[in-house]
This record gives sequence, structure tokens and C-alpha cells, in this order.
Amino acid sequence: MSGKRMLIVPEEIIKKIDENRGDLSQAEFIDFLIDSRLQGEDRKQGDITREEIESIRKNVKAILLREENKEKKFAKKEDILAFQQDTRKLLKNFLDFFIGYGLELGKQSPGNDLKEITSKLHGLEEDLAIEDEGGEVKIKWK
Repeated sequence: MSGKRMLIVPEEIIKKIDENRGDLSQAEFIDFLIDSRLQGEDRKQGDITREEIESIRKNVKAILLREENKEKKFAKKEDILAFQQDTRKLLKNFLDFFIGYGLELGKQSPGNDLKEITSKLHGLEEDLAIEDEGGEVKIKWK
């Protein structure tokens, strides 16, 4: 059983209902309006729902992440040159450490070996000063 209730609405709304309801009664017209609004039948072509906005956001984020990953795949020439210089500095520091370590232990090395190592270190320093080399570098990336 459907009970009937009274709804008090302003007179202007009743006039709008009467002007637009056609052959329907006031109750049928209000029921039709409520149902159509809840089902989204009166949705205009330009309206966008929240679900559509969220799906568009997700798609845009996925595209941005994919583009960022494309840019990160390749090393630039400056990156490779910086890598070479840093590697040479690391090797020089490594040799300096072990030469100093050997001298502290008191191991007597002939003067020729020390002069030879010193000349190699000076050669490395000169190589570090040279920025443009024609060498080719291959990097394996996993």
C-alpha cells in the first residue's frame, strides 16, 4: 500500500509544474522528474560525471609516467663524460690510498718504483684535465 503524504511547496514551483506537465498529474510529473534525475536521463551531452573525470586523470597520469620513463632510458653525452671523470678520480684516490698505506707499513720500496707510480699519477691527472676525448663508451644496463 502506498500512503499519501502532503508536500508543501512554493506557489511558483506549482505554476512551473502545471505549465510543463502536459497530460500527467502533478504527482506523476514530480515522480517522473525525480526518477529521470536519479537515473541521469536528463543528462546533457556536455555533462561529465565524476567517474569519467577520474578515468581521464588516471589516463593522463599513465601517459605522463610513460613519457618520463622514455626520457630516462638514455644517457646523455654530458652524463657519460661526468662518469668517465668520476671513475678516473676514483682510481686516482684508490692508488693514492694504497701508496700511502704501503709507505705507512714501512715496506721499503726502491726509489724507481715510487717515481714510476708518481709519474703514472701525474699522467692520470693530465688525462682528467682533458674533457673531450674521442673514445667510445658502452654501458650495459640491467
